[in-house]
Amino acid sequence: MAMSIVHRITGIGLYVGTLLMAWWLIATASGPGAYANIQGFTSSWIGRVIVFGYTWALMHHLFSGIRHLVWDLGYGFSPTERESLTWAALIAGIAATVLIWIIAYVVGGGR
Repeated sequence: MAMSIVHRITGIGLYVGTLLMAWWLIATASGPGAYANIQGFTSSWIGRVIVFGYTWALMHHLFSGIRHLVWDLGYGFSPTERESLTWAALIAGIAATVLIWIIAYVVGGGR
């Protein structure tokens, strides 16, 4: 039950985060000054927390959606399978988020 609620909450978070992504794209197209503003925001600690949260919401929503797809195919309904799928979705979402940020940190030169 809690995973279903978190899935819905991450969906809402992705909606809000997509507005921030649109802001970034518009700033990129608007020129160096606007781009510097958005980069300043996303490089701040609060900006990084928000982008990290957006990344986690995206990964969690993805893996939770895969869990729902497995159920739609008619598998994973026993209590132990449900529990395993739930933990797998949670762990995969966290692991994918951390992996993405490690790769971004390495590729970005630690910025």
